[in-house]
Amino acid sequence: MNIGQNIYKLCKELFPINRSLTGDGVRETLSILKREIPDLSILEVPTGTQCFDWTVPKEWNCKEAYIIDPEGNKICDFSQNNLHLLGYSTPIDTTLTLDELQKHLYSLPELPEAIPYMTSYYKKRWGFCISHKEREKLKEGQYRIYINSTLENGHLTYGELLIKGESEQEVFFSTYVCHPSMGNNELSGPTVATYLGKYIQSLQNRKYSYRIIFIPETIGSIMYLSKHLKEMKETTIAGFNLTCVGDNNAYSYLPSRDGNTLADKVALHVLNHSEPQFKKYTFLDRGSDERQYCSPGVDLPLCSVMRSKFMEYPEYHTSLDNLNYISAAGLEGAYSIHSKIIDALEKNHTYTSTTLCEPQLGKRGLYPTLSEGTKTREIVKNMMNFLAYCDGSHDLIDIANIIHVPVWELYEIIEDFKQHTLIQ
Repeated sequence: MNIGQNIYKLCKELFPINRSLTGDGVRETLSILKREIPDLSILEVPTGTQCFDWTVPKEWNCKEAYIIDPEGNKICDFSQNNLHLLGYSTPIDTTLTLDELQKHLYSLPELPEAIPYMTSYYKKRWGFCISHKEREKLKEGQYRIYINSTLENGHLTYGELLIKGESEQEVFFSTYVCHPSMGNNELSGPTVATYLGKYIQSLQNRKYSYRIIFIPETIGSIMYLSKHLKEMKETTIAGFNLTCVGDNNAYSYLPSRDGNTLADKVALHVLNHSEPQFKKYTFLDRGSDERQYCSPGVDLPLCSVMRSKFMEYPEYHTSLDNLNYISAAGLEGAYSIHSKIIDALEKNHTYTSTTLCEPQLGKRGLYPTLSEGTKTREIVKNMMNFLAYCDGSHDLIDIANIIHVPVWELYEIIEDFKQHTLIQ
């Protein structure tokens, strides 16, 4: 089984769990992720904790929710699809007419087969989500409404994986675990992040330290920054918000607010050489936790590399964003792109040539004795072009951009030159 199949298998296991900002579904999800990466710490922050201008909300859990129609049929059954219930719905057990019920129903006329994903985190209300096709079939009569939920003081739960490297400088990944049963947004992010955590842990002699967090969107990033902003501003050299990375569509890039950070540079380099048909957005198209990480005064160097960007595909925030919308190949592609980003950061030193003029490569066995063949000429060209810019003022990604080659095509050249002390 390849990496993509393993990630997809993890998505399938997590898919039925009802997740929200808080609650047992988040805990269950994080416990499964901890099984995959045992070094994951699971932490909690109490209800009422002040986080800048926000407050950690009450903990929400739901055991059962449904509607009984006038003919005795159970509809909008939470146990059949957790998207049927408006997130954070308050408990209720009552009977309403159809007209009264309609005020609490949500559907999408433009997607009549889809159940929408709706929430009411910060205002008390209850409601059900239903496909518009089914909504139009509802008949006049009495409907029994039942929601067995709790909204109580509790905790916001999140996961944190810290991986130490040679340097205190950190590469940061953030993803979220607050969405119920949807695939691209959002099981792809935390599952790909889990396998990136495994990959980072497998790297020998890591240059950087890594921080990967699994949080509820918005309140989770604000809470985390309220606890760690000072240290993160001092140590974070590049960050990536990991979301919507599971489908088979073209890649998307959303820059940091200024668009000129190391994260932006390495992401654009990898995309330009791996997926040149990617779609480039601006920071005005933001909508996920980059809103917090790149906000004034926070200013972390963070961007996002996605497949279909949030809010840009019709299935977004509906039941159509399911396990059929994502794929093992799509997940593996995102894993590969982010692995290349990690590798490029790890190898991104600034080099200086140790010789004046060109070194004699032939006597070191680095220059072909017969100058023939396109491939040979290309290797020699890359070697000489790389050396031409080893002046102590360009890092590796800069040089790769200048000489128009993927950074990974220079890795072997660098190791050969280092072995012969031609660069430092």
